[in-house]
Amino acid sequence: MTATPPPPSGPTAPSAFSALDKRSREIFREIVQAYLDTGEPVGSRTISRRGVSLSPASIRNVMSDLAEMGLIDAPHTSSGRIPTHAGLRIFVDSLLQIGEPAESDKRDIESRLAGGGRRMENVLSEASELLSGLVGGAGLVATPAEDAPIRHVEFVRVSSEQALAVIVAESGAVENRLLALPAGLPASALIEAGNFLNARMKGRTLGEARETVIAEVRSRRAALDAVTSQLVEDGLAQWGGEDPGRGRSLIVRGRANLLDDASAADHLERVRDLFAELERSENLLNVLDTARESEGVRLFIGSENPLFSLSGSAMIVAPYMNAERKIVGALGVIGPTRLNYARVIPMVDYTAQVVGRLLGDVRAGRRE
Repeated sequence: MTATPPPPSGPTAPSAFSALDKRSREIFREIVQAYLDTGEPVGSRTISRRGVSLSPASIRNVMSDLAEMGLIDAPHTSSGRIPTHAGLRIFVDSLLQIGEPAESDKRDIESRLAGGGRRMENVLSEASELLSGLVGGAGLVATPAEDAPIRHVEFVRVSSEQALAVIVAESGAVENRLLALPAGLPASALIEAGNFLNARMKGRTLGEARETVIAEVRSRRAALDAVTSQLVEDGLAQWGGEDPGRGRSLIVRGRANLLDDASAADHLERVRDLFAELERSENLLNVLDTARESEGVRLFIGSENPLFSLSGSAMIVAPYMNAERKIVGALGVIGPTRLNYARVIPMVDYTAQVVGRLLGDVRAGRRE
């Protein structure tokens, strides 16, 4: 299993890695591993104690070369070194061995998610909590767009100028959208629009019904006046529209965990900036959708994604599928760049697999 990197935006790590000789690769690996283990800058004596059979002076010379290549850096005035974001990318892509989760981890994931019961929302919420605890950061789950068959459609006037467009799915999910009404619209137009849509959409999904209904309205085959026809089109646009993100939401758990790694005041400010981004779910949904596009686990480290460039965070995302093996959503984690990537990447991937399977069971009515 590998984590798909984001598209390159400049000079990238593989060329730098190929330039390293065996000794440099060994020292670089030990620097990164020691940093991931402790979170502290790594000095030459630490590397020597980790079994590298070179003198501290020789190790320092190699570390100087690695720093010139942009793979490690010295934080503030420390004599030790930490990997840069580019260095971490090299480590993950070229040196890290990623396998399957341990059997105990698999059992824990399955047990936790099965506790979500029969409701899709509970399964997804539990997945976000689980992922948050996995990295001591934030767990994220993008819910799938509602595609259950429709049970009922209705337009409910709330004022002389507005109405609620209500759609109720067979799954029990309800979507309300506020519509602007033309002045003087009679109550009969709301009833007529609702009856028209119910006759054509009941038992079908919004995606299945929307295009044919709009085509009928626009071709004037429907016996509707112009005002009612516009009401029908406005309702359909609000329930799904051209935007595939409509009908989805973002479940975020564990925001406060991100503060635990923020020891310095400047880091605290960067985490606050990240909190602000977490409130703008559209941005995160766009990032999670990259996993849907690549059909695999994706990893963003620090500045590889503008969303995390200020906070210096890492994000691992994976898509989940429905029973027809169609990607319907994505989930992931945000945490410090000092993650146990070898453990977290396969566990995020496995969590996505289990979520997809459980959601398939929920929709098929097989969960008790």
